[in-house]
Amino acid sequence: MELAYREAGSGQALVLLHAFPLSSAMWLAQREGLAAGCRVITPDQRGFGGSPLGTDAPSLDAAADDVAELLDRLDLPQVVLAGLSMGGYVAMAFLRRHPERLRALILADTKASADADPARANRERIAAAVESDDASTVLVDEVLPSLLGSTTVASRPLVSGRVRGLVQAAPAPAVAWAQRAMAARPDSFETLRAFAGPALVVVGAEDALSPPPDAEAMAAALPQSRLVVLPEAGHLTAVETPEAFNAEVAGFLAELSD
Repeated sequence: MELAYREAGSGQALVLLHAFPLSSAMWLAQREGLAAGCRVITPDQRGFGGSPLGTDAPSLDAAADDVAELLDRLDLPQVVLAGLSMGGYVAMAFLRRHPERLRALILADTKASADADPARANRERIAAAVESDDASTVLVDEVLPSLLGSTTVASRPLVSGRVRGLVQAAPAPAVAWAQRAMAARPDSFETLRAFAGPALVVVGAEDALSPPPDAEAMAAALPQSRLVVLPEAGHLTAVETPEAFNAEVAGFLAELSD
């Protein structure tokens, strides 16, 4: 599967995996803000943005292997891998399947635990809804409100509008595939415990989907980790508070170069 991607900058490779149900467009502020210090690569995951969906069964392992194939195409034996929300799930699957290719790991607004039965059932309900009705508004009605923190909703209308547009652009087949892939994901705490490299865990203080306790649990599992809680941000820290997010990532990358 040849993923579409965008990139900016040069030097140390930083691969950013986007949230559900967005695309690599969410990383605009990172491509602009971090490119001075590294090579920022932002793939569109299966079915989103410019990437084809393919015919594989829904699986985060398949999504992780897509990333490995992209690194092969770009001749990158090892990278710093960052994932936000669904991108974090893919990053953990990548760590499980291709650990030798990670120089360092960044997990933002995600969780290492598997879905409980009610969460899996809800994912299947949303997948079925978008498949059965082209006019379904389930993403805007139910998913969008959980993506943004209260501060963004109250005081950042441009951010809210941009995220709404990205959610509305999500193709139904990709939404259904991704929901089923996420529903089937395993617990990843043992995978994190086995990673000896540097790790940064970022979470928005107002994140209701993957709240700070989930980030604390991941940071505790990772042998070499640092936890950062960003104030006035919800589930999409990189979009809601990009300056603060970029500063933390840039500082982490600088430490790798020391």
